[in-house]
Amino acid sequence: MLITEPIRKSIGDSRLELVIGNIVMEDTEAIVNPAQKSLHPGGGADGEIHIWGGPRIWEECRELGGCEPGQAKITTGGDLAARYVIHTVGPIWTGGGSNEAEVLASCYRECLRIAVEHNIASIAFPAISTGDYAYPMELAAPIAIGTVVAHLSDHAGPKLVRFVLKGRRAFELHNSALQAIVSV
Repeated sequence: MLITEPIRKSIGDSRLELVIGNIVMEDTEAIVNPAQKSLHPGGGADGEIHIWGGPRIWEECRELGGCEPGQAKITTGGDLAARYVIHTVGPIWTGGGSNEAEVLASCYRECLRIAVEHNIASIAFPAISTGDYAYPMELAAPIAIGTVVAHLSDHAGPKLVRFVLKGRRAFELHNSALQAIVSV
């Protein structure tokens, strides 16, 4: 099996990384959960985070009153290695004419805002909305990378932002977006 080496880029005082992996296995201080509006455990990465993190995450989510698309809310990490889970609701892809790009960018901005507010030094993102919400990966990757690079260029933290991607195609699309923005 061919393993892809992580990509690492310095941006300001921070580091951006791209890896292939599973978000629930990350040991960053926070991981991002691509949640649904109710914050009720769902499928995909959301379901895995709730399963691996245990009932404490859901107990805290129930107290948050849901979350609107493009927004984010924080809980503890329960039984995960990550200390925190930042839950964000991405857009459901409907063809691109329903403000999906702005909502997706807002997800990344809001998660990073919360990370800075809580002095979180490291955060791991999945490719938000590209699973069950069907956002085309080739369109989502440049938005994700561009939003994170813009934040790191203008802010002092987090010190590490890692994209944890499922599979070679997601990794390559995010790497291409990164190379288009940040010089080698």
